[in-house]
Amino acid sequence: MNATQQLHDLGQSLWLDNITRGLLTSGTLSRYIKDLSVTGLTSNPTIFDHAIKNGDFYDAAIRSKALAGESGEELFFQLALEDLVQAADLFRPIHDATGGVDGWVSLEVSPLLAHDTAGTIGAAARLHARAQRPNLFIKIPGTAAGIAAIEETIFAGVPVNVTLLFSREHYIAAAEAYMRGIERRIAAGLDPGVASVASIFISRWDAAVKDRVSAAFRNRLGIAIAMRTYKAYRDLLASTRWQKLAASGARQQRLLWASTGTKDPAASDTLYLEALAAPDTINTIPEKTLLAFSEHGKVDKLLPADEGYAEAVLAEFTREGVDDEALAAELQREGTAAFAQSWNDLMYRIDQKSGELTQAGRG
Repeated sequence: MNATQQLHDLGQSLWLDNITRGLLTSGTLSRYIKDLSVTGLTSNPTIFDHAIKNGDFYDAAIRSKALAGESGEELFFQLALEDLVQAADLFRPIHDATGGVDGWVSLEVSPLLAHDTAGTIGAAARLHARAQRPNLFIKIPGTAAGIAAIEETIFAGVPVNVTLLFSREHYIAAAEAYMRGIERRIAAGLDPGVASVASIFISRWDAAVKDRVSAAFRNRLGIAIAMRTYKAYRDLLASTRWQKLAASGARQQRLLWASTGTKDPAASDTLYLEALAAPDTINTIPEKTLLAFSEHGKVDKLLPADEGYAEAVLAEFTREGVDDEALAAELQREGTAAFAQSWNDLMYRIDQKSGELTQAGRG
């Protein structure tokens, strides 16, 4: 049995961390759904920037929209929605068959809104309304402003993928925002069945400490953070507060492992998939990692819900001089800045392409 099918059978969803027009038009995404048990996907500005830069799949659409007077963010969101609506339709049978648990795609609000609560709330509502697909998440970062926006967006009935979470504490803040939004819906007599996932970034931990710790500690921190967070996730699902919401019809906010491509060339290219196998979770992975795991990945054991091992590992990192709480805050700040830079790069790329393509067309 293919390793991807094994993960699927134990209750973990595999989502592709990629979306390009080429994946859609070539039939590659359809093949991944059929053969590799891929049941959803995520997107981000960097993915679109690379796709526009390194291929011509978007050229005709960019030229047409630019000639029609579109530019910048509006032109991008038109391109992104065209792709994600098509992808959402591919995943719709999975979404329907699982009762809305799986079969999702994700679109991010502008990363420039990471510290703008009101702007994020408005953008999330507009983007979801434009997509007109029940299986499209709006990605909102777990910054302080984002947490406030998550509660309001869930209360408004818009499904949310909470991104840029790096620790147990970040996860708990996102989960509590989700539950507050659901509790308010119940109090208002609204349907509590609004979906959400909480995305914990893993490999960036190990990349951040690679040069700070001895070789014996490399590629262990991210997995320990994941174990600690998974324990909090299981505890929350067993809590009286959540059980009351579930009894009222609320949907479980699933935990999602993000940033699970191996960044250390000396480590296994399937490191994080093999280590983070866990029921009721999602692993969103780069295309290269998906293919590697389908070829030689192994599913030997499940991620334990007991945090004892994780805490022992984290205590070792503390002795090595790593303050995981401070590092989590640092990683979130860096991630927020990196996403904003990717967004600015994407806007530059679109403007550059628009100019080149419209000029060529007039010539």
